[in-house]
Amino acid sequence: MRQIIYLVIFNITFCFFSCQNQKKDDFTSIFNGKNQEGWSGDETYWSVKDGILIGEVTPETILKRNSFIIYEKEQPQNFELKLEYRISKSGNSGVNYRSEKIKNKPFALRGYQSDIDGKNKYTGQNYEEKKRTTLAYIGEKVIIEAMPDSIPPTNIRKNVKRNCWQTRTIVATLGDKKTLKTSIKNEDWNTMHIIVNGNRMQHFVNGVLMSDVTDLDTKNRSKKSFIGVQVHVGPPMKVEYKNILLKKIK
Repeated sequence: MRQIIYLVIFNITFCFFSCQNQKKDDFTSIFNGKNQEGWSGDETYWSVKDGILIGEVTPETILKRNSFIIYEKEQPQNFELKLEYRISKSGNSGVNYRSEKIKNKPFALRGYQSDIDGKNKYTGQNYEEKKRTTLAYIGEKVIIEAMPDSIPPTNIRKNVKRNCWQTRTIVATLGDKKTLKTSIKNEDWNTMHIIVNGNRMQHFVNGVLMSDVTDLDTKNRSKKSFIGVQVHVGPPMKVEYKNILLKKIK
């Protein structure tokens, strides 16, 4: 009888902690590994095989502009996004979030991006596609200040130099850039973890914080919109994604 009681207590305790952990994690898969259900992209470049979302540019399908496959089901405001990626040496990609679709340009997004490239020059930095350009390089914790009144909202490129937004303050370093890059595997699977909460965005690669941005620019920042992944203009390339998980932050 004692053994039965102990067993019941053990099972209740195990269930309690297991349920607590389940609530704590609370990540949901947004890619089923079988097809592109819930996503919208140009099938010239995007396919699914063996549980992997594949973006590929061949010599016959060279891009004239960047092309995304876009997650259509939800547009979360505050969230965590986890995924695994693998990219070819010549590859250039990225994970966009809080991004808007560009009118009259199919499969195009404008917004925040956690950069990915095969040579790891930019992987993990915060780059705002088709907008303010580089917000934080690898190893930077940055505050984006309000855009100056002298910059016309219709021509914000006036505040960009050398592909970098000028109204930004580096408040801390996250580590030596070369050292941070050593945590990234070449042409192998890596993990990316993006945390977006309020006006703060953190990009982790293999558990290492690569960039940290707090955006105070109320004229230009976005709070809610699409998630997508990219194939980039340039030479033939291949990028693969799997285990794409989303958790909303209340």
